[in-house]
Amino acid sequence: MKSGSPVVLELKPGREKSLLRRHPWVFSGAVAHLRGQPASGETIRIHSAGGRFLAHAAWSPESQICARVWSYLETDSIDAAFFERQIHAAIDWRAQRMGPLAPGQARRLINAEGDGLPGIVIDRYHDTVVVQLLSAGAERWRDAITAVLAGLPGVVCVLERSDTDARELEGLPPHSAVLHGEAPHGPVALHETVNGQTIELLADLQAGHKTGFYLDQVTNRDTIGSLADSRKVLNCFAFSGAFAFACLAGGASHVTSIESAADALALARRNAQRNGSDPARLEWVEGDVFALLRRYRDAARRFDLIILDPPKFAPTQAHAERAARAYKDINLLAFKLLSPGGLLATFSCSGAIDEGLFRRIVAGAAEDAGVDVRLRERLGAASDHPVRLAFPEGDYLKGLLLERLA
Repeated sequence: MKSGSPVVLELKPGREKSLLRRHPWVFSGAVAHLRGQPASGETIRIHSAGGRFLAHAAWSPESQICARVWSYLETDSIDAAFFERQIHAAIDWRAQRMGPLAPGQARRLINAEGDGLPGIVIDRYHDTVVVQLLSAGAERWRDAITAVLAGLPGVVCVLERSDTDARELEGLPPHSAVLHGEAPHGPVALHETVNGQTIELLADLQAGHKTGFYLDQVTNRDTIGSLADSRKVLNCFAFSGAFAFACLAGGASHVTSIESAADALALARRNAQRNGSDPARLEWVEGDVFALLRRYRDAARRFDLIILDPPKFAPTQAHAERAARAYKDINLLAFKLLSPGGLLATFSCSGAIDEGLFRRIVAGAAEDAGVDVRLRERLGAASDHPVRLAFPEGDYLKGLLLERLA
């Protein structure tokens, strides 16, 4: 190959079909030839077995997903200007649908493949932007992405939180750093409206889960909180208590929240103080959810509303079988604790567990528990987390709101 010639990844015959459907991943097993020696994250061309151009993509030599598509247009140049256009287009799309971001609000700005930027997740918390670079391609363009974010009106800090397990699959070490400006001193305060009431929640952008908070559950907190009136609530995998305060705003008589991380519970207690919550209506329990649900079952405790929002049990397809057992276990226990007429809001954020499988798992748990339930509503990520139809893996957050029949 001549010096300066683009690197070409040629697919095996017939393996171009997913790209023609606009699925942005190429797995290593689909590769026939790689013409060149690209560095990690370098932009390459993907061609069909017949030599047809299919896409520009980022090369990832350590991952089973060896290429992630940036663009399907041959005329596109993958450069700093490309990322600037893509990021601004995603921000404008949200602003047109959701309005401007007000003080105290937070929003996802880039939802990886959902916004055509695989491996890039960006959340804005008023004047601070938190970025996760989860793929080799995203890593390579860190400086260009930072420059765009630092130039957004009102942004005073760009913080990287690329400290997730996803980077291990790319052969990348965890990386957290202040990329621009100065990091916030302590947690930042967010405001959410539930049942017409405003609740205040602290987000630890430097050490909290994900980018500091679960922005994907915003609309679900409003939905579930609005159904909590006079109910006795069990909130599992509580983190810093966002669902708990949503239920209190909705009129719950009492909320028991279980969380294994002491630092998350400490933040939850600070949230309780900020919201002036009645201590008699709140119980914080530090411990393992599985063990505590069994203890509550053995003690014949009952709840009118149970929330199961566990961490990702299946980070990859290889973990799906084990994850399915875990999902069935906690849902079976929850059904045992649910009063007749009670509600169960159960979630999975595992991309390897699709909606159909999750529904079958929960249905099996209800059958084994000997309860009859009806589906009241399907729940998913908030509207600032768009999903491409050709990329169902992006529809990672799946929720079922179920009612136990008397």
